[in-house]
Order: sequence, then C-alpha cells, then structure tokens
Amino acid sequence: MIVTSGAMAPVGVMANPYLARPGETAVPVTAATCATSGGFLHFYTALDNALFDKYGLKVTHASLRGGPNALAALSSDQVQFVYCAGDATLPGMATGMDAKLVASVHVGLPWVLLARKDIKRVEDLKGKSVAVSRTGDLDFRVLKVLLKKFNLTEEDVKLRSMGASQPEKYQAMALDVVQATPVGPPLDVRGKKDGFNVIYNLNDLGLPIIFSSVHTNSKMLKERPALVQKFVAAVAEAIHFAEKNPDKAKTSIAQAFKLNDPDALQSAYDTFAKAVINRRMLVPANAVVEAVQIAREAGTNIRKKPEELFDNAFVENLEKSGFLRDIWGGAVPGQ
Repeated sequence: MIVTSGAMAPVGVMANPYLARPGETAVPVTAATCATSGGFLHFYTALDNALFDKYGLKVTHASLRGGPNALAALSSDQVQFVYCAGDATLPGMATGMDAKLVASVHVGLPWVLLARKDIKRVEDLKGKSVAVSRTGDLDFRVLKVLLKKFNLTEEDVKLRSMGASQPEKYQAMALDVVQATPVGPPLDVRGKKDGFNVIYNLNDLGLPIIFSSVHTNSKMLKERPALVQKFVAAVAEAIHFAEKNPDKAKTSIAQAFKLNDPDALQSAYDTFAKAVINRRMLVPANAVVEAVQIAREAGTNIRKKPEELFDNAFVENLEKSGFLRDIWGGAVPGQ
C-alpha cells in the first residue's frame, strides 16, 4: 500500500516511476529489429499502441537483416536499441562488439522445420537445400546441430544463405528455390495450409536458446541509463498489454507479416504471448554461459566473459520499484 499525506495514492502513481511527466519532451531513439519475426510481437505492439510514448520515448523503427548487421549498427550508435534473438547476437557480442542484453522477453526456440510436399522426414533432405539467413546466424547454427543429430553433413544437405527474414525464405521454398526452411508462428500454420510438411520441431533439440531480447550499447548504459530503464519498462508493459488485448497484439503481427489468416495469427499469439513468454524478462545467466561455450567450440574468438554480455539491473528495478506488481495487479503470473 502506498500512502501519502495520510491518504491512499491511486494505483500506478507511485509504483510506476518511469512514465513521462506532463509536458516532458519525448526523447528520440532508434530501435532496430534484426528480422521480421512473430517473436517481436511485443515490440510491434508497443510501437502500434504508443506504449513507448507513455514513457517519453519517440522510437523510430529500423528494420535490419540479421544479428551481425544489427550489432554493427548498435556498436556504432546508429541505433540505440536492438530487438533480436539473444542467441543470434551472443557470438558476435562475445568477440568484443559493443552490446549488452538488458532484457529477455522469450526463452526457448519456437521454430519448426517446414519442407516441401515431397519431403516427409529430415532424412529426405539429402540432396536438397535448406534456407538460412546467413552463415553463422542462429538458424544456420541450429540446423547444423539438426544435421549432426541425423548423421547428415553440409555435403548431404546444402544450407543456403538467403540474407533474408522468414517470409522471404518461406517464399523461396514455395518457389522451390530451396526445399525447406525453419519458421516460427505464424508461418508454421500458413505452411500447413499451403500443403507443406512440418518435419521437425526444432525446440526438441533441447538447445538453451535466449530468443527475443532487448540489447543496448555502452554509450546508452553510461550516459543515458534512465532511457534504457524507460525502454525496458515499456517492453514490460507491452507484455501485459498483449496478454490483456489479444486482438490488438494479433493486429500488430498481421501488419508486420501482411497476413490476414486468423489461425496463423492465433498460433503466433499463443506461442509468443503465452508459451515462451518470460514475463519478468530476466536474462538467464546459465543460458548465456552455454551460448558462449557453444560459440567457443565452433571456433569463435571469445574476448568477453559471459557476465560481461548482460545486465539484469534494469529488469530487477522493475520488481524492486513495484512496477511489475502495479501493472499486473499483484504477483507476476507464472513466475
């Protein structure tokens, strides 16, 4: 209970110290996504419903392709935030690039391997091509693990770098440029309706995947930590907003994917708003350690310790300040 001058203060007045003050000028920042992904549901929703504006942030969205490109833009301060899968960026961060994870919205790998109609099993990929974003990107690394599991090599199955997001890779498969591609919701449902086959649930590989995460750089952390805190708070509110406003969240996914399939949108919503959601947004330290170790074993020149790659202080502040309890009306569900 928050009491001031002997009276109870309205809920949210004291427990949300991150909101913009009346008349406060919004601060412009640029936030990049590294792909078009259903996993960025909360970022899209925050943009479309002016949640960043509430916190005094005027966010410009830059759409970049691939974790390495996004990290390069962040390291040079062309963008101040990156919204991307942590496991897509951690290898580059560990080599010394200027970036830190400050929040992880999703933990887990919500992808399946989708293949053309004549391919029923992973073994049927022999002599075929599978689309990946780029050599070394997360989908490339995951598929290498899959091939090894099934005693296949890159000579047996070509991993074709497309330099593209999931919608473009899906289209390449539909045109038979490649014969399979990893996808997440909503494209898994669309693929089934188009007659393609789900031949493997990639989460079954059991990899310690840090998925959709907020990144920032050392300049922001040193010079404008209050803005980092506001950005993290806005994303935390977007998690609550999407859960309580499913239609608005699905509209944001529909706009990002130019998709109007209710079943596909529901699949994306159920996966990213519920199944793999990490409502407190703590970056799992053990998963960072494992990601760095995997990168080292793959030959990456590691220059940073795992603990130098993330900072949970901002998400911890949301709990300490009473912010999370305030927006959820009590304990955070499922935590």
